[in-house]
Amino acid sequence: MTKSLIYKSSFKEINRLAIPAMLAGIAEPLLSMADVAFVGHLPQYATESLSAVGLVGVFLSMLIWILGQTRSAISTIISQYLGAGKLEKVKDLPAQVIYSVIALSLVIITITYPLAPEIFKLYNADSKLLELSIEYYHIRVFGLPFTLITFVIFGVFRGLQNTFYPMLIAIIGALSNVVLDYILIFGYHDFIPAMHVTGAAYASVIAQILMAGLAIYFLYKKTPIRLRLQRPFNAEMKNLATMVLNLFIRTLALNIALYLGSSFATRYGKESIAAYTIAINIWFFFAFLIDGYSSAGNILSGKLYGEKSYLKLKNLGNQLTRYALILGFVIAIISGIGYYPIGRLFIDDAAVLAKFYTVFWIVLLMQPINGVAFIFDGIFKGLGWMKYLRKVLLIATFLGFVPVLLLTNYWGLELYGIWISFTVWMIIRGWVLLNKFKHLSIFNNDKS
Repeated sequence: MTKSLIYKSSFKEINRLAIPAMLAGIAEPLLSMADVAFVGHLPQYATESLSAVGLVGVFLSMLIWILGQTRSAISTIISQYLGAGKLEKVKDLPAQVIYSVIALSLVIITITYPLAPEIFKLYNADSKLLELSIEYYHIRVFGLPFTLITFVIFGVFRGLQNTFYPMLIAIIGALSNVVLDYILIFGYHDFIPAMHVTGAAYASVIAQILMAGLAIYFLYKKTPIRLRLQRPFNAEMKNLATMVLNLFIRTLALNIALYLGSSFATRYGKESIAAYTIAINIWFFFAFLIDGYSSAGNILSGKLYGEKSYLKLKNLGNQLTRYALILGFVIAIISGIGYYPIGRLFIDDAAVLAKFYTVFWIVLLMQPINGVAFIFDGIFKGLGWMKYLRKVLLIATFLGFVPVLLLTNYWGLELYGIWISFTVWMIIRGWVLLNKFKHLSIFNNDKS
């Protein structure tokens, strides 16, 4: 009887957090997907424009994920202090983190803006593709500080066990980006000229500014936390910095895989990089969709760990694994039914679509595997075990992804090889984390 009640309570609590987090999580990939979908239907240079948006999106995602790891770190700390009943001790931490990431993002803008040509040449971009990549990046990069502000505040809300306001902000941001994309890319009668790729970049930046403004508004209206910078630094700043450093190294490894995928796809020709761009943006979208349950794992595991309720934590991990597998299969099946229409949403070029359709099935088969890996990413972040996550990603990247990519490239598998490499990468990540979780010694020391 007790076990049943615990399960029902957990199911309700998990979904109360996971479903809003799922909707909030897809905001960032939706910004890029909307840009990709609209520019892919431009009357001129559609393939090059789509590819440029994809390359810049991968590079910006690298920057956002590296600096945005503060979201997971601050969520972990706040949720653990909440579970321990000591939230007052970390109320000044969010402001210190936000000002730190703003400063770092301004340094990155200053360095990368003039180096944009060299950056995208590293992705094997040239001619029109290089020109459009630089044009798009020189605008999109100014949205970086606003995205990072939003990420940190989302982390605060997650730590407070609230994913509703991040969801609301994300939906408003995503919808505004879609509307602005249509108006600025294609123009609006005689009032607004068609700006093509430049319009897509402006649309994303405006949406990012709007989301940051809303995030600050709800932080002030709905929480006791304020963004006044206070000295000295909070005692947890050192712990947070250690977490972020481990996540930084982990994210570098992750982005090496993404960089190599984009670089090899560009090497295979403009149709290949366009097809890869569509596939990777869909992959990101699915990843952030599943990440809703990963976020619930992050939020609840941190609180349960702070309470020392280890058996409840074990039950949570088992439940989330089941949910992630079910969600992964549902995504694969629904997308399989819409296999061909999905491709045509992004571009009409028959050569690009032909390449996309030959590998999209691999992206779909990966979804249940991704679900398990992402769930335990979230749980281990909630526990604060960032060092272990770093080790797993390094192993998966350098002993899994990179060797398989080089081998499949040698065999001439091109896009097939890239997506086989990603599949191996995710299998290693998911299996290692799942196995580690099953054998955690803390499950023998429950205090609940």
